[in-house]
Amino acid sequence: MKLVSVVLSGGAGTRLWPASRQAYPKPFMKLGGRTLLEQAISRGQACGTDHLIVVTNQDHLFLTQGLLAEMADPPAPHYLLEPKGRNTAPAIALAALACRQQHGDDAVMLVLPADHLIPDTESFVANALEAARHALDGHLMVFGIQPTGPETGFGYIEVAKVGRQTQTVLQFVEKPDLATAQEYLATGRYYWNSGMFCFTAGTLLTALEQLAPDVLSAAQQAMEYAQTKPMSLPDGAATPLVTRFETHSFGKQPDISIDYAVMERAKNVMLVPARFGWSDVGAWPAVAQAHTPDASGNTLGAAEHIDWVAVNTTGTHVHIDSHGHKVVATVGVKDLVVVDTPDALLVTSKQEAQNVKRVVDALKERHANSPQYQSTVLPPEVHRPWGTYATLKEEEGYKVKRITVRPGQSLSLQYHHQRAEHWVVVRGRGLVQIGDVEYPTRPGEYRHIPLQEKHRLTNTGHDELVLIEVQCGDYLGEDDIVRLSDTYGRV
Repeated sequence: MKLVSVVLSGGAGTRLWPASRQAYPKPFMKLGGRTLLEQAISRGQACGTDHLIVVTNQDHLFLTQGLLAEMADPPAPHYLLEPKGRNTAPAIALAALACRQQHGDDAVMLVLPADHLIPDTESFVANALEAARHALDGHLMVFGIQPTGPETGFGYIEVAKVGRQTQTVLQFVEKPDLATAQEYLATGRYYWNSGMFCFTAGTLLTALEQLAPDVLSAAQQAMEYAQTKPMSLPDGAATPLVTRFETHSFGKQPDISIDYAVMERAKNVMLVPARFGWSDVGAWPAVAQAHTPDASGNTLGAAEHIDWVAVNTTGTHVHIDSHGHKVVATVGVKDLVVVDTPDALLVTSKQEAQNVKRVVDALKERHANSPQYQSTVLPPEVHRPWGTYATLKEEEGYKVKRITVRPGQSLSLQYHHQRAEHWVVVRGRGLVQIGDVEYPTRPGEYRHIPLQEKHRLTNTGHDELVLIEVQCGDYLGEDDIVRLSDTYGRV
């Protein structure tokens, strides 16, 4: 049996704002010391496969590459880079076409969202291999989660009777209201729909041809106009493949889930009951449950440099993202979630945490053309292919940033129409190009980049380069960058 892990790494995770942002979404959040995306990739490897397809946004390629580079034994992935999200049916259809081309119709696809938390890998592997055996017999397999309560945030799947056996699916049903969810639980016939699937590439493509030919046809056209190339890596590392799609043909794909397109209408769907702990980490209470509580039921996430004093505080989760040491005090509160980042503060009761998405929607509507809109898009520490930057201070006429550059990496050769910049290296060694002159620069040394002068920064050392940048000008937006050349193809 040839098993291929297909990891779907999309979505903005708006219910986990402000920690999850459009440019740094939920799959890159760390729980238990590892990102959710890394955990999903590792689960596939634990099933005995090094064949990996990652479907992700094209802007998240360098984040995913960096994550894989830090893994002890990473697989060689095939990246399918979406210009924009088109839901799960197109994503899985594209993955199935790529899987068929590389591995044949009989290859078994284990489809895993990149934002689930499953602590018990051993039990997951046993379930996944059971699903794979049924998939080889021509079934479309879905993993069902036995409900622990009348949850209204999940779709449900009806079977003859909840139990330990794999069985035929009777129907998929939409997210219910509370009364309907309570009825489902009372019958003993319903599972939660986990969004994890298993089938052969051929079985899925046949189902698409019969039940959703528009989805299959659009995916085939998108693949026809796509470009697939190997990505060169140093030190003899396994070579990934990268498929980039032409925007117009990709956008013709319908925005539809695999449940609507195929699973709800197919006759050969079976459910394997999950015999492992599972969370879709859909909102902050689920994040809190992933941490070990203290004697008062309090939990702390992102705790580096944080000194939390909790007085008469119970059942509260605190998540702090700070540029430096910070004291946090809570007094006389119960069942709250407090999330503090350098540019945003969220305080919500756990009961209302599902409504955080409404905050993001309101911010997008209110600040669509203003810097405040960035609080829904960019995280406090923005990741770029060469490293990171964080804004430490911004007022009218100036902005202060902390920039890090990884060894051997370079910013683009660029200039700005409306700002000058002042650079001070505080750690590492760099080469600063200003105009046509290059200046080796060490900690404590200063360089001035005049308005409209081309410039570039390169880390020439073996350690991370850290730079403090002061921008001065009438306009300090990130779109005031004119790239002349770039290692990462952004010109």
